[in-house]
Amino acid sequence: MNDTTLDALIARVAALEAQNAVRKTIARYMALCDVPARAFDGETLGALFTENAVWEGVGSHYAGKFGRLKGRADIVAMLARYLPPAPHFAVNVHFLTSEHIEADGDTAKGRWIMLQASGYVDEKAELISARLDIDFVPSDHGTWLISHFRTERLFDAPWHVRGMPA
Repeated sequence: MNDTTLDALIARVAALEAQNAVRKTIARYMALCDVPARAFDGETLGALFTENAVWEGVGSHYAGKFGRLKGRADIVAMLARYLPPAPHFAVNVHFLTSEHIEADGDTAKGRWIMLQASGYVDEKAELISARLDIDFVPSDHGTWLISHFRTERLFDAPWHVRGMPA
């Protein structure tokens, strides 16, 4: 095996490891946004973002609803408005599909289609589909952090949650 082949294999393994780390980060983000959340001890949404991360709603529905937030503290504060103990969701579950992750050195980009099944404390419920386009960077601890999170609502539809009135 020559140096060129070895370098190519090392780069391929690094890209695969980065893709897996990105999957773990987005899976933890979704799980922490679910209601009820299933967090591990000491786990927080803020730990998934870089200090100067950007979180923004794009498209006709989300640009106005969410706007553009910059900085971990502002992002976490916005997300906290929707999560317990705030009275917003009675139940909230996220599903990701159509995954595409590209990792190259110290950057990675991921795209997903998300389905969010939400039941609200006012007993209404809906299914929401959104396109996610997210940039990641490696942390000093071997994890990958969200540096730019973009979400665009594609559609929504009414939904009936068992135990909640129709």
